[in-house]
Amino acid sequence: MKCLVLSLSLLFSTCLLAQQKPTDLDKSPMDMSYWPANYPILKMSGKAKDVPVARVIYGRPLKSGRDIFGGIIKYNELWRLGANEASEIEFFKNVKIDGKAVPKGRYTLYCIPTEKKWTLILNKDNFCWGNFSYDAKKDLLRTDVDINRNTETTEAFTIYFDEIKTGAQMVILWDDMKVGLPITVIEDAPAPVKTKKN
Repeated sequence: MKCLVLSLSLLFSTCLLAQQKPTDLDKSPMDMSYWPANYPILKMSGKAKDVPVARVIYGRPLKSGRDIFGGIIKYNELWRLGANEASEIEFFKNVKIDGKAVPKGRYTLYCIPTEKKWTLILNKDNFCWGNFSYDAKKDLLRTDVDINRNTETTEAFTIYFDEIKTGAQMVILWDDMKVGLPITVIEDAPAPVKTKKN
């Protein structure tokens, strides 16, 4: 009897697996960027001795001839800053944004674009689809950034880190728009020197 039950269970499992199909390639595939850039390659080659400062994971929608800002991305409305799942940023070190300390950890990124500036939001609620479950009470930080118009059009939504003297800028590009969010690392205080007691 036990053999029969086991055989039927295996047969049922096999049938279920046979019916499952692989998912199609998403029109807005996921991507990630590191600070420092190409961190996994640096680590593999032995050039990175420390953890990265940050990593952002985001969906990359395409312009595809559409009007983006003021079109499919409405002004003055919350945006997931990408496509599909809300974009996430993880800090592996404590950082400072707009003069405010941000503890290392994972946060969801949102944005409220306007014609003159963007409000970028770090939220403590993770693993969200779009902005449907957004809860402003879980915001860790909101900061306004200036927008710049590019002469060239960026087809695929892009986020990357551009290292500067004071840290890095998280650069966001899409269509003819470019914004940068300055981020600095909060250096750990040196350990106190132990003195020998006489």
